[in-house]
Amino acid sequence: MPSDSENRSVEHFVTLFDNNFLPMGLALHRSLTEHGRPFRLWILCMDDLVEQHLAQLQLPDVSLIPLREVEDVRLLAVKPLRSRSEYCWTLTPFAPQFVFERDSAVKRVTYLDADLFFFASPGPFFEEFERSGKAVLVTEHAYDPHYANKARRSGRFCVQFITFLRSGGALKVMQWWQDRCLEWCYARVEGGKYGDQKYLDKWPVLFEHEVHVLQQKNRTLAPWNVRYYQTIAEGRKALPVFYHFHGLRLVAPSRVLLYSGYDLGDAAAGFYESYCRSFQASLDSLRRQNIPIPFLPLGNGLMGRLLRWKRKIWQGEGYAFLPDAQRPDKSRCS
Repeated sequence: MPSDSENRSVEHFVTLFDNNFLPMGLALHRSLTEHGRPFRLWILCMDDLVEQHLAQLQLPDVSLIPLREVEDVRLLAVKPLRSRSEYCWTLTPFAPQFVFERDSAVKRVTYLDADLFFFASPGPFFEEFERSGKAVLVTEHAYDPHYANKARRSGRFCVQFITFLRSGGALKVMQWWQDRCLEWCYARVEGGKYGDQKYLDKWPVLFEHEVHVLQQKNRTLAPWNVRYYQTIAEGRKALPVFYHFHGLRLVAPSRVLLYSGYDLGDAAAGFYESYCRSFQASLDSLRRQNIPIPFLPLGNGLMGRLLRWKRKIWQGEGYAFLPDAQRPDKSRCS
């Protein structure tokens, strides 16, 4: 008999990143391979180097979208005015459209941030979405009440997991978002805007009949809510569908900044240990292909507290050493 995964239609996801985020993109892919089958992950390659390396890796269930093939005159006009991060944010609302344009058989596509990692099937999210009868699915930050003030800057909703149907209603929402990001998309708070993200706060009002807000908040975990949902919110603890490893960076050949700016306690230790194992496997796969390991060094002031592999994560900021025997080489991508 066919398995459950064989009976399900292929779920399409799209993400975008440059070569600096390649190890995280590989970890995302590994988590989908374990929990998201059958799937296709479309990757918008934000520089030539990541396109080259991904082509060399030949990951299964992956399709590459070279940036040069999708940039139109509108995007090229704003590109010189935006930082690299801001231009990535500008492109986010276009990424699902690029998938629809490249494959007419795709009925829905979900944008994913590259630093997401799945711990369970996203199937329950899609089941809730289908029951809603809406055309777009969004997720809230679902902040721990201790961090609720951050919503004033970053917004109620998080650009981390957004699903669009191939429909007129979803296209209306997507095009509105694209137009706003072309007009203004910067890494600062200004006039009630912040990057590509604060625009989403308007969706439940402007697009009441098109947008569904995911109700399973305790299954979309991140540094800003994991302690609340795992240890404080009585009766709400659950295995997350995904964890958003916001702020995680490879900062030296054998050092990973796990998170900063939040007090996680012990609530997320297991998630970070699992992610670091997958992250290490991603680095190993790059090394086997002789692909230089990209890392993003931080200032000396942030390197004061380091934790050994699998030791308790320091509250406030967490670091981990990768095992000495499997350290990547010291070459670096610019």
